[in-house]
Amino acid sequence: MKKITVMGLGYIGLPTAITLASAGFEVCGFDVSEKVIRSLSAGKIHIVEPGLQDAFDQAVAGGHLHFSTELHPSDVFYISVPTPFFQDENGAHRADLHFVEDAGRMIGEVLSADSLVILESTVPPRTTEMLAKVLGESSGLPADTLHVAHCPERVIPGNMMHELRNNDRIIGARTPEAARMAAEIYSHVLENGSCHITDDITAEMCKLTENTFRDVNIAYANELSIICDKMGVNVFELIRLANCHPRVNILNPGVGVGGHCIAVDPWFIYEQFPEEARVIHAARLRNENKPKFVAGKVLSSMKKVTDTVLVLGLSYKPDVDDLRESPSIELCRLLAGKGVSVIACEPFAPAGEVAGIPNLPFDEAMEKAGFVVVTLGHTLFRDNMERIREKPFFDCVGMMG
Repeated sequence: MKKITVMGLGYIGLPTAITLASAGFEVCGFDVSEKVIRSLSAGKIHIVEPGLQDAFDQAVAGGHLHFSTELHPSDVFYISVPTPFFQDENGAHRADLHFVEDAGRMIGEVLSADSLVILESTVPPRTTEMLAKVLGESSGLPADTLHVAHCPERVIPGNMMHELRNNDRIIGARTPEAARMAAEIYSHVLENGSCHITDDITAEMCKLTENTFRDVNIAYANELSIICDKMGVNVFELIRLANCHPRVNILNPGVGVGGHCIAVDPWFIYEQFPEEARVIHAARLRNENKPKFVAGKVLSSMKKVTDTVLVLGLSYKPDVDDLRESPSIELCRLLAGKGVSVIACEPFAPAGEVAGIPNLPFDEAMEKAGFVVVTLGHTLFRDNMERIREKPFFDCVGMMG
């Protein structure tokens, strides 16, 4: 079996490494964080994901998975590093690709001509081409002969181990050999999904298109909630009735949009096509501004701003620990900026402080709360709805019925 190195052991890289090792590949999980490597080498995963610890234990016990902060030659390199965005001096959103570039330079130092490099990180169009150039410069090999592919991950936290084995995979390859090599690897991993081969720029756009589609649909739901508020209409009841139509499937609104994908990826398209991506831009602004609308509703619903406001849920979706781009955290900051005393209960984060917000266990948080804002339908909260109803509350997600 091929030797595979997975670079970046976060929410995508670690499950990917485990899945590859479970399929029989010899896998080295690489990360620049010594803390992460120490934890994994000691047998403890550092992210919350159903079934991941058991799968990790089995992969390690099988002898196919180990970890290192040193990069060595490998048959295949997976790049699963973050691709955040930042705002430049003009306020424009720009992709930060330095993690991808750094990974490419590191790989180039140990790269052989017949190795395959797979970029799984979500990236703007033409990033795979840039990666090939970086690999060529750092390795001294001709960039146009290197085997480089973009195979974007398309999994959701909370169901990763199933989706890694069952979702179709897009293989955007820069050479026919790269396509063949990548398809061979994924065919060993996939149980039900299929591989679809295309070019690298189409694969890049495919992932961005998928998440932008979701962002636009969420924006429609969030916009409906604002319109319905002005009319005195229950938006959740409205959506339930509209969805009785056989060709309508409106999503439920919420506090906004979070996570590292949907809240980020549309900007990668808009960055390169600001004149054309007008619907995409409008949807992104609608979702980014939703926490401000919710903060206004909370303030108007409170009897007095001196009440302690409890925000139930800080992660970006129910029953996961991922806090990236969380609209609930933005809501807390907006309320605190208005002089409100804000506490939170996020059961998937350590007690203490989360992004400067006091994070308390549920019982303690409920005792201190004068007003409750339900931002996520965590199972813990759903199991305690009667307890929540004892306090004045504002329900952002329709959990309370």
